[in-house]
Amino acid sequence: MNPTEDWLQDDQTPAKEAAVKRSTWVSVFVNLGLTISQVAAGIVSGSQGLIADGIHSLSDLLADFVVLVAAHHSKQQADEQHQYGHHRYENAASLVLGLLLLAVGVGMAWSAVGKLRDPGSIAPVHMIALWVALGALIVKEALFRYMLAVANRVRSSMLVANAWHARSDAASSLVVSVGIGGNLLGMPFLDPVAALIVGLLVGKMGFEFSYSAVHDLMDRAATKEETERIRQEILETPGILGVHDLKTRRAGDLLLVDVHLDIDANLTVAQGHDIAVEARRRVVTRHPVLNLMTHVDPYPHS
Repeated sequence: MNPTEDWLQDDQTPAKEAAVKRSTWVSVFVNLGLTISQVAAGIVSGSQGLIADGIHSLSDLLADFVVLVAAHHSKQQADEQHQYGHHRYENAASLVLGLLLLAVGVGMAWSAVGKLRDPGSIAPVHMIALWVALGALIVKEALFRYMLAVANRVRSSMLVANAWHARSDAASSLVVSVGIGGNLLGMPFLDPVAALIVGLLVGKMGFEFSYSAVHDLMDRAATKEETERIRQEILETPGILGVHDLKTRRAGDLLLVDVHLDIDANLTVAQGHDIAVEARRRVVTRHPVLNLMTHVDPYPHS
């Protein structure tokens, strides 16, 4: 059997929704604990970098709730006002995640620059800040690997975005650990420098997610590889002599496809219809396609 057989059925089962919710709730509880511990330790130890990292964890917590809301709405069936379903809730959620990351990154960088402009305001940090930062690094990296594994298994671009959001937190904790270590070694300016680097990393990732989500919401087409696989699937359907005007656009994790099919002009309307239906069945069941709209052209063309 084709390894992608029944792709659509697998992607839309309750198992996907359950996996997304379960992994997101795990992230909620982890980020809640990290936010409280990092901000509290940052205040006690006087580390701006650790406080910035805690705020970053708070943004992850808010992002997790965005994902849960989007997952709930995107599974709703098509209705009179949304006749292709609600799959683009996932694209919208990715856009919100990106904008959230961008805003948090700019705020963190701005605060760090303020500290660097006034070096006298930078206080030495306590050793507890380093232990908390290293612990957060380990937890965040483990969370990223767990969420990415789930995202790849259930094929959810929204969950992939949230997983990489967690990875950005792991990267920020690494930078913060280095900054705190430098502060403890007598270089206090490294703590706000670490906060600045974290802000820039977060802002960059936020821009990339936002940019990608906007294009998806503007009917971005499938990749050349995806389009070619769909074209070949259609051409392998018995009775189809050619394919042209193949167009695609994204709807969440799925694709909407329009295509013109060349079919023997001597066949009956019913025979041509059956061939088109078989082409649609093949594409929808073997590829991440929500719907294939076909137009039958008689061949040879008159």
